Amino acid sequence: MKVGILSDTHGYLDPKVFEYFAPCDEIWHAGDIGSPDIIVQLQRFKPLVAVSGNIDDRNIRSLVPEEQWLEREGLHIWITHIGGSPPGYNPRVRKNLSERLPHIFVCGHSHILKIMCDRQRNNMLFINPGAAGQQGFHTHRTMVRIELQDGKVVGAEAIELGRRGALT
Repeated sequence: MKVGILSDTHGYLDPKVFEYFAPCDEIWHAGDIGSPDIIVQLQRFKPLVAVSGNIDDRNIRSLVPEEQWLEREGLHIWITHIGGSPPGYNPRVRKNLSERLPHIFVCGHSHILKIMCDRQRNNMLFINPGAAGQQGFHTHRTMVRIELQDGKVVGAEAIELGRRGALT
């Protein structure tokens, strides 16, 4: 199973998302969507798992929850918007991770691309795809593709969409 992961679109969906995510079976959006239209466009393209973020209004929050727990290819995945990063998770995330440890934890919010194993948490894979949108302090717009197979992550790829402010 191939999965495209993005976050922090803030109302802007780069057309290159459709090209890069064409081989994917599913898309995960880790919040700060910014417009219900982005949800609609992504759902028309591929199956979508999305969460709301801190900038998302009540319209978006009525369409997607604050967090999602799912299982794919025998792996447990938790997606939420604000998480921090290893080892400095925020208090809500630390509490949840102490009670229920996923194989993969996906979050956004920081606008900083990071993929790493959290060795303190049984090698849980931490993924923050960075920011795919135009708003924020990031200099480059990024997202991630992963491949899951038989209970393992068999590939991960960081994708750069271009500089923030450069429209495609």
